[in-house]
Parts: sequence; structure tokens; C-alpha cells
Amino acid sequence: MTQRGLTRSPAHIGGQTIIDQVLRNAEAGQFELGYTVLLPCIFNLYLHPDDYARLSGIFTHIREDARRALRDRIAQLNNPSPRGLAFRGRKFDRKEYKIAGSDFVFEFFSDDDGSVPLGDVEIHSELAETPRPGFHGVRTTLIEREPSVQTARLDAMSRSEHAEASLAVAERVYAEIRYEDDSGPQIYLVTQDEISIGRGGDGRIVDLALYSDDEISREHLRLRRDPGRNRFFIVDRSMNGTVVNGRKLVRDIEETLPAKATIALADQIKMQFEQRS
Repeated sequence: MTQRGLTRSPAHIGGQTIIDQVLRNAEAGQFELGYTVLLPCIFNLYLHPDDYARLSGIFTHIREDARRALRDRIAQLNNPSPRGLAFRGRKFDRKEYKIAGSDFVFEFFSDDDGSVPLGDVEIHSELAETPRPGFHGVRTTLIEREPSVQTARLDAMSRSEHAEASLAVAERVYAEIRYEDDSGPQIYLVTQDEISIGRGGDGRIVDLALYSDDEISREHLRLRRDPGRNRFFIVDRSMNGTVVNGRKLVRDIEETLPAKATIALADQIKMQFEQRS
């Protein structure tokens, strides 16, 4: 989805304008579910090199103000009043507005390829720390033009580095999962005490959604962390089986997961699980 602005480019872009554009991007990037509406929580902002250099000293303050503005907007959506602010064109439907991540993350980039004019900001957003099937944000610009920054530029940073940066303000990372599905090599950082893994879809929401065929179940397995013992457990929920370190699990029976383990899902995807101390 591409959203165009109607504002003419100023000579230089200011902090308030950037925050306004973040809010507009969040408006355009809503993803409606059965009982909730997700808003983007990851924002990659591309600026003209001159604007980037001029504002680089206050990025921390822009991040904090943008974070506060988004939290306020979500609070307004969840507690509407006749005079309260709402996203343009949306009728309040009593669904809960929230984000899929633990907090908002903002990364600033200097557009050295000449795609972003002076006074403009191009924003690429995502609904979750690691983009997942069917869960994507949008790209917006301040000036009336097509977003043109190549997303491949994000790949210059390794997936693990990008995930680490995205979670810089999040909870402690308890484990990491490395795997490759139909979308390529991936890394998932475990920050919750329980996660579900599978294809998702058809009303089934999973924490780690996989690009794969239907050999992988919509919810294939679950991982649970026992904080008291700092130990992980795994339970197979699939039709085609889960294998841990060469041993097939019994469906619906929870077992201890080693601190380092190879998890095979239906002979389709292999995951390398590693618990962090």
C-alpha cells in the first residue's frame, strides 16, 4: 500500500513534521484482526543527507516525542470521546488498538542515492520486529511522490543486527531462533515466556509465522520458558510432526528443550534454537 501526502516540501524538514508523518504512516498502516487493530511499531525513516546531518544530534529527542505521540494516539483510540481525536475516516468499532512489538522503534537513515528530496521524509514501517507473512506496514512520503528508497538497503545490515537494533528498547532476549523458510534466512529473538510457531492464517495468530507450504501446521509447536528455572519447554501441536535433535516429539506432550537444539518441522524447516544465559 502506498500513501501520498499533499504537503509541498519545505526548505528543510523539522522535528514536528517528522512526528506528524509518523502518525500519518501509522494511520495508513493499520491491520485489522477479529478483536484487535494492530498499528506499525517499527519505523525506518529516510532523509535527504543535508536534513540527516542537520537533525542527527536530536534524533533521540525526535524518537522520544514520536513514541509519546503514538502512545497518546493509541490511548485516544481505545478511550474515545465525542471530542477526542481519531484516525481520519475510521469509525470506532470497539476493537482494541495495540502494537505487536514491545515498544516503538525508530531508525534514521541518510538517503545517499538521491531518492529523497530536501525537506522530505520517506517512512517504511512494519507491524512487528521481524516482518511476517501478511503482517506489513506501509511506505509514505511527505511530498506527493511515489516512495522510491530501495528496501534492499535494509539488507546491508544483517538480519540479526537489524533485529538486535529493533529490540534495543525491548525486554531481555531469552533465546534466539535461526531458520530459513521460503522467504530466506531469518532470525527470531525470543522476548516472551511463551511463543507459538507455525504458518498462521485462517484466524490463527502465531508469534513466529513461517513462509511455507501446508506441511507446516498453522500452529505447529509452542515454546514455554519457566522463569524460575530459566529453562525452556517445547510441545508439538502439528499434524506432520516435530523432531528435536533427531528425536520425534509426542504430540501434545510437553518436553524439556535443550539450551541448544535443532528443531525440525515436518521435514520442511530446520530451526537452530539457542538459549541465552
